[in-house]
Amino acid sequence: MGHPSRRQFLSSIAFGAGALALSGCGSSANTAEEEKGDGAYKLVTPGVLTCVAELHFPPFDSMDEKTGEPIGFDIDVSNALAKQLGLEVKWLPSQNFDTLVPTIKAGGTADIALSAITITDARLAEVDMTDPYLDSNQSIVVEKNSAETTESLNDASKKIAVQSGTTGESWAQENLPDAQIVPLDDVVSAMNGTVAGRYDAIVVDLPVSKYQITNSFSDLKVLEEIPTGEQYGMVVSKSNPGLTAALNEALQAIKDDGTFAQIQTTWFGEEIQ
Repeated sequence: MGHPSRRQFLSSIAFGAGALALSGCGSSANTAEEEKGDGAYKLVTPGVLTCVAELHFPPFDSMDEKTGEPIGFDIDVSNALAKQLGLEVKWLPSQNFDTLVPTIKAGGTADIALSAITITDARLAEVDMTDPYLDSNQSIVVEKNSAETTESLNDASKKIAVQSGTTGESWAQENLPDAQIVPLDDVVSAMNGTVAGRYDAIVVDLPVSKYQITNSFSDLKVLEEIPTGEQYGMVVSKSNPGLTAALNEALQAIKDDGTFAQIQTTWFGEEIQ
């Protein structure tokens, strides 16, 4: 999920409305300030890095069916970053992808959002984002025996599933303008729907499509890899620049000591950047 690019944001009007709707979730008066290194940053709960994601986007963010705990690449990255900062980690319940940035902008509920979120100018106008931590592209996924081409999908009779609020949705709207673009809350629903024949294709982040096809959806295939050149970053409030700086330092540290490479190998089978 990423969980968009994993992702271009919704219109500024809808975005602002979402932030307003969430503004009652918490107050900055409830945050605590932590001293780390040469700077300071605020946390919703002292000593705890409170994270939020769309937890239906494996291999980045999902729920372990046995334990009910979050698992995934982003989960392991957040744990490693928190360890560097001497913090514990708390995960909020899963939220729809298109609510994540408004939640951080509103403040008081979570310290960071990470859910394979692509760094875009539209998002940077609303929130801060860390240095990039992973590169990605988009992909078009179809049923394994499908005779569709990218060109044939651009037709009024075709239904293209996307995750709402993502760069995959934006790419489909721009490049398949004649097709019916169907926004959904999560990628797993899109893949199940394509296997069942409800949708003709899905546009989704390439690392996710490869992982899902290998591990869960062998009846699907990647029709086309789309070189969008996206980069994922963690979302932090503009009012908390010290936290962004601290996360960037911690990210560099786990890259330098090999932890980040180990996490990539665990979830992707190799280092992908």
